[in-house]
Amino acid sequence: MPELPEVETIVRGLGPVLRGRRVVAVEVRERRLRVPVPPDLAARLAGRRIADVLRRGKYLVAALDDGALWLVHLGMSGRLTLVAGPAPRGRHDHVAVLFDDARALVYHDPRRFGRMDVVAPAALAAETGGVDALAPELTPALLFALTRRRRTSIKALLMDQRRVAGLGNIYANEVLFRAGVRPRRRAGRLTRAECARIVAATRAVLAEAIRDGGSSIADYRDGFGRPGGFQAAHRVYGRAGEPCPRCRAPLRACRVAGRSSFYCPRCQS
Repeated sequence: MPELPEVETIVRGLGPVLRGRRVVAVEVRERRLRVPVPPDLAARLAGRRIADVLRRGKYLVAALDDGALWLVHLGMSGRLTLVAGPAPRGRHDHVAVLFDDARALVYHDPRRFGRMDVVAPAALAAETGGVDALAPELTPALLFALTRRRRTSIKALLMDQRRVAGLGNIYANEVLFRAGVRPRRRAGRLTRAECARIVAATRAVLAEAIRDGGSSIADYRDGFGRPGGFQAAHRVYGRAGEPCPRCRAPLRACRVAGRSSFYCPRCQS
């Protein structure tokens, strides 16, 4: 958390507000994130205008008017919140970016697993991971190719940002339930038909989650401090012991790649 739908929700909310705005100052109050905030971050952002606000994988990407890209990864507990007037100085408010309309974008991260940097466009793919989970390039044929000769589970492969960028634990569980594939299935044994179902389920689940503003289970809020609503539509995530929404069999839990996984023993094979 946050995963692709949460970041996409933030991008869609903040994009119209931030496009064309000029950064007037940057306050870096805590550099010790998962990857330390670079010492020149403030210098590289100050004076720049935001040309566009996009997403790739789990990264928010702000294109700057000098051609550089401002990257923000929210880690496990990060939030980006747009506020009016002076930026708050809460305990976990680590970076504040002030704009020419007197508003500020505040990066809040209690666990400090996030990341913030400015990079060249040529570095974007290497920084943000493999094919985006909502990109047209993620086709059944590509997923089938990614799974060949892979001994890892399909759930671990879907969460591997080097292969597919954007999916995490919540949505990998939901996608595999929708596709009828167990999370422990060895990726290399999937058929082309199963890969096609997984790609279709990925698009459907992510679209529904974005429509509902993402999933707010613990820390996530959008760019204006509002919670998401898709957690109410989770079919398997966090629902071990509850009846399957399809067949009514009790849902089960297991560990896959060190993460809690949820599935139906009847509907998923």
